[in-house]
Amino acid sequence: MRIRTIGTWGWFVVFAGVLATSISTQPLAAQDELPGVSLGLVYADTYLPAMAVQPFFGAFGEDMIASQVEAIVGRDLRNSNQFEVIDSLPDAMVGSQVDYTLWDRLGAVWLVTGEIEVSGDGYILTVELHDVVYGEMRDRGRFRLPSQDDEDFRMSVHRTSDEIVRWATGAPGMAASRIAFTMVGNDGNKEVYVIDSDGEDLRQVTDYNSLTESPTWSPDGSRLAIASYKTGVPRIYEVDRFGNELSALPAVRGAGDYVTPAYHPDGNTLAFSVFGSNSQSGIFTYDLAQNCCLSFLSGGPWYDVSPTYSPDGRWLAFNTLRFGDAVPQVMMMPAEGGSAETLSPYEYGGGGFYAAPDWSPNGDLVAFHGRIDRRGRYHILVINLDDGGRVLRQLTSEGNNEAPSWAPDGRHLVFAGERSWGFGLMVVDVTTGRLRTLLSGRRVDLPDWSPVIPPA
Repeated sequence: MRIRTIGTWGWFVVFAGVLATSISTQPLAAQDELPGVSLGLVYADTYLPAMAVQPFFGAFGEDMIASQVEAIVGRDLRNSNQFEVIDSLPDAMVGSQVDYTLWDRLGAVWLVTGEIEVSGDGYILTVELHDVVYGEMRDRGRFRLPSQDDEDFRMSVHRTSDEIVRWATGAPGMAASRIAFTMVGNDGNKEVYVIDSDGEDLRQVTDYNSLTESPTWSPDGSRLAIASYKTGVPRIYEVDRFGNELSALPAVRGAGDYVTPAYHPDGNTLAFSVFGSNSQSGIFTYDLAQNCCLSFLSGGPWYDVSPTYSPDGRWLAFNTLRFGDAVPQVMMMPAEGGSAETLSPYEYGGGGFYAAPDWSPNGDLVAFHGRIDRRGRYHILVINLDDGGRVLRQLTSEGNNEAPSWAPDGRHLVFAGERSWGFGLMVVDVTTGRLRTLLSGRRVDLPDWSPVIPPA
């Protein structure tokens, strides 16, 4: 699906990111002018309907679990940036029945109610979405949740949140997803970790006691492709989402370091980069389904790296040094290889540095980071292919910001950032410009946002 750059293996190093401590909705202005490009993004005022979450009811004394589920759902709805979420009111104030008049006075447009009851070794969560303006229930669903000690418990609640978003907006949610990234652990080794979309449930996936990089999710969210030095040279491995190794790619023409894997949307083909001699450097594909059939797509006496597929599988965006000025640019070409066109605003000798492309799930946008201001800082940029690819939208305005990856809703990007106070993971809403902290105080690299995670 995506993959960014390569740490110690490539010609640029992705910074780990810092996280903002508060949500920002201030407009961003263009910082510099580039030839033929309108740079900068001014976020327009966007109306967000108010959504209230009434305290969930726990049948037969399950009030504690009901409160925990309610908290997860409320956080997910807030993180969607589709609503202004009204904080929950005390049970005594709202009662057990829906009081449309009360919620209307409080300014709510939508109201979510929930009830949870024990069912076997898990629970049944019944959720209703109410239209406060019209005073009526619009949607109702029953969702099975496993027991709290089941590793799929929180993800099951996230799936419920995504359904509420769909009911209210008609658009997909992104709560039931995870972000994979690399981070140096307490033992000094760089391993792959995953974290839920709400910043909870941080888990270590690999334990190779080695340098491990470039995690990327399979299209169904069941696997990860990673590059690791665990045998002394970087090779690409497939692991399941729990870190159990599934396969390893064979050697490419007998030599070379394998980095930056990216799945084709069909899940059966893996594109990746090889760093070897000049004749062996470039982008290759491998048929995972047949466990064979290496194919060379692009490369030569330069480096083509970090491929990312369009959602229809017809195109690849990638980084290249083919222009001869030692500054990477972003290009796209047919997925089978062939003539490539430049997406980044290239100007020979201009110093523009563009890297780490990721194609949006909707297919119209490509995100990457670029060095576009006079202070040499990197910012998250988005280019719209539907408008001819001539307008870059700048999504960040301070610090260093690198390696963007799209959420499954096509609305949010996760990236690694640096600020004056530290490092971490950040999420930006492409529509409103809102920023939130996902993980703070840790040097992280190369985040990759999963598709919606299927039930375990």
